Amino acid sequence: MSYAIQHLKETAEIVSKINPADCEKCVAELRGVRERGGRLFILGVGGSAANASHAVNDFRKIAGLECYAPTDNVSELTARTNDDGWASVFVEWLRGSRLNAKDALLILSVGGGNLEKNVSPNLVAAMQLARQVGARVIGLVGKDGGYTAKVADACVIVPTVNPGNVTPHSEAFQAVLWHLFVSHPDLKVNQTKWESVTSPKP
Repeated sequence: MSYAIQHLKETAEIVSKINPADCEKCVAELRGVRERGGRLFILGVGGSAANASHAVNDFRKIAGLECYAPTDNVSELTARTNDDGWASVFVEWLRGSRLNAKDALLILSVGGGNLEKNVSPNLVAAMQLARQVGARVIGLVGKDGGYTAKVADACVIVPTVNPGNVTPHSEAFQAVLWHLFVSHPDLKVNQTKWESVTSPKP
């Protein structure tokens, strides 16, 4: 079996194992943020940071949610990393943004954060602040979900079907899942471009 066949088989297996009810719960949480006039802050590191930037565009443009990703501001991110350390970059950014009970965090992460193993402590600190101020936490994570799965109000865990491919599948399915969310009729308020293009009249 070629690697391409293997990878695609793993992808199909993951699709079959994702719990649709978890997806619907995430959509309900996101709709709640919009209805109460809150903001959505999308947090991720590495490939998940790039996904966060893309997702901000979709949630703002398609779902009409006020939405931000701290990693989109590289000047502030690097200044905070340099001056205060990596672990506090997100929590201090959120304090500066006056995170409150109307708001929500969307955590994009392969492992979900783990303080004991010093994995993504910046995500953990941000979620701890969210719990303190009453903001909601939504997660799109891999592996066992880590800290995110323990504290999230709604969370989709990307099933592990091959331990050697946890990262590529987790990060790929972040995109699959947030596109599901913004396409959901309970969230979608604006038509996407190609779906709105009509055939020219003869």
